[in-house]
Amino acid sequence: MKVVNLSNGTEIANCASIADTFFKRLKGLMFTKSLKTGHGLYIQPCQSIHTFFMNYSIDILYLSEMLEIVGIDEKMEPKKIGKYYRAAASVLELPAGTIQNTNTSVGHYLSIN
Repeated sequence: MKVVNLSNGTEIANCASIADTFFKRLKGLMFTKSLKTGHGLYIQPCQSIHTFFMNYSIDILYLSEMLEIVGIDEKMEPKKIGKYYRAAASVLELPAGTIQNTNTSVGHYLSIN
């Protein structure tokens, strides 16, 4: 899947996978070695994440049902618990630095295709 920030026209990911079943959401990025630039994991439904059993930091976008960014965690290190956002319906996990490099911020809208 391709993820584009509609608010500023930047491409956030050109190769995102979706975790939309119980087992895919449960596994997420656990036990992976890295997340390459341009890749991501779209988790739906989801309101919060953790980075237990991970060996690298990630950026997280918390998204409403309308794909508006309602929260951000940048460079979340392994063994942490992310914030809980009641307004979030899904989460996009990205390589650390993606949010800063794409000038993405709360209130922006995304396209996920």
